[in-house]
Amino acid sequence: MTISWIQAILLGLFASLSSMPGLGGTSIGNYTLGRPLVGGLICGIILGDIPTGIMVGTAMQVVYIALVTPGGTVSADVRAVSYIGIPLAMVALKSYGLEASSVDGAALATSFGTMVGTVGTVLFYGTATMNLLWQHIGWAAVEKRDYKKLYLVDMVFPWISHICFSLIPTVIMCKLGANVVEAIKVALPMDGIAMKTLFTVGSLLPCVGIAILLKQIVRNVTDFIPYLFGFTLAASMGINLVSATVVAAMFAIIIYKLKMLQLKKPAAVGGDFDDDEEEEI
Repeated sequence: MTISWIQAILLGLFASLSSMPGLGGTSIGNYTLGRPLVGGLICGIILGDIPTGIMVGTAMQVVYIALVTPGGTVSADVRAVSYIGIPLAMVALKSYGLEASSVDGAALATSFGTMVGTVGTVLFYGTATMNLLWQHIGWAAVEKRDYKKLYLVDMVFPWISHICFSLIPTVIMCKLGANVVEAIKVALPMDGIAMKTLFTVGSLLPCVGIAILLKQIVRNVTDFIPYLFGFTLAASMGINLVSATVVAAMFAIIIYKLKMLQLKKPAAVGGDFDDDEEEEI
């Protein structure tokens, strides 16, 4: 598999759009297009191999499933993971002749994603640093009461930052990275110690994402029961991820309804009590 210049430019464009404020804010950009689960589908469409793109994106999403950015601090840039790591992982899988659904294929994909995600933090902070220039222009416009200029500061000038630190680096890494993957294949054969180590580390990386997620959501021992329920369904009934998601959504609706009833019940009881007291008086 090779990546053409047109494909690399499209990947760079989506890398820019995944964090642009003009694209519906962070909800549509960063937290939708920028996630590996969605990025895998987009990369699969661009590179012409949708199943591989989805499988690679799913494997990488597990690693970063609990990634948060408190105070703007990031440990990895998922934009780089989605639009640099996934394409290069797809190229690597084809070069080594691995299936994305295999254990070794998932391990190789997560390893590539982690390496690129760490490098992507440089691009993230580079973008943030350049955006400070536009903020300075915005404050100057506010002091002069030139409020129309704020549209440029918010919608136009950030494109310069993303072109410099998202689009161009993504295009270069995706286009030239395919040749690097081929060089890695020659230098690191499948049966070598380096590749075996890479597969071992890559197999353990999803555990990191799951562990961080559990640390955030588990407050009591009983919280493990709903978490393990999905694995039990998959093991006993052989259902896939989509089916497990539908079952989880149904339970989420039921729990939400019960919580709402619990919140309404005390208010209703208190209201009836007050009315009776007033009538007796």
